[in-house]
Amino acid sequence: MSKNGNTVSDLINAFNERLKEHYPLDEISGFIRWSFDYVCNFKPADLAIKRDETIDFNELERFNNIIERLKNQEPIQYILGETMFFGLRIMVNEHVLIPRPETEELVDWIIKENKNDNISIIDIGTGSGCIPIALKSKMGTSLKSVLAIDVSENALVLAKKNADMNAVSIDFRKVDILDDNAWHSLPLVDLIVSNPPYITKNEMVLMERNVLDHEPHLALFVDDGDALLFYKTILEFAKNKLNDGGKICFEINESRGEELADFIRDNYHYQTIIKKDLSGKDRMLKVVKGLKS
Repeated sequence: MSKNGNTVSDLINAFNERLKEHYPLDEISGFIRWSFDYVCNFKPADLAIKRDETIDFNELERFNNIIERLKNQEPIQYILGETMFFGLRIMVNEHVLIPRPETEELVDWIIKENKNDNISIIDIGTGSGCIPIALKSKMGTSLKSVLAIDVSENALVLAKKNADMNAVSIDFRKVDILDDNAWHSLPLVDLIVSNPPYITKNEMVLMERNVLDHEPHLALFVDDGDALLFYKTILEFAKNKLNDGGKICFEINESRGEELADFIRDNYHYQTIIKKDLSGKDRMLKVVKGLKS
């Protein structure tokens, strides 16, 4: 250890020592990699190669700030102000959800099923814009148009910055999908994608503190009395705004997949397909308009 305790190796030890009562070691290792990448532009191999290099005072202050905020259970993505999604750098803040791996799986499913189609897309409840940005980035000219809407002005400001940062063109609009009077302003599309609020208030007790304390409740929760509110609303929207043969791709609450599929079959008679994520949980549902179940 250096005399001042400020080498790369010292700092790695400090992360482990100061956070060991708050997180498992493998999670702390992830924090170390992300933090060194963000502050020092280190790649994982650099942590070993440069372990005896000295961290300067300004960088050390930034690392100390990261550690203290982690001790308060603040998500590392909000601390750094960014995350990776589908190989793209996406800025995040307290106004948007942190993109999850299962949402990457939803995007991957859409890309694989529509990669040779010339389609128009609307993302409902876009948040950080990660879904339409990834689709536009990966599908390019396969897309006729990409529209993304959200009720939050703060979310849209960030989503526009993310689109600019990733050099993609997306039409962002402030629209409350629950207000059917606003639907007339939106175009006909071939594909609707949405990761809407789907966690009931009763399920709060099952959630981690770092999510409850820091991520926007507007984007997470729905009233207990109508857990499928946003799905039902989007299905009604699709009656007039989704072309025949078009698709709706939802991210879903793992415990309500069959309930949602039954509702769609009983009320719309459309074909539904539930897809499991890599953890074996029902997390995605596709609806094909006009194809009967």
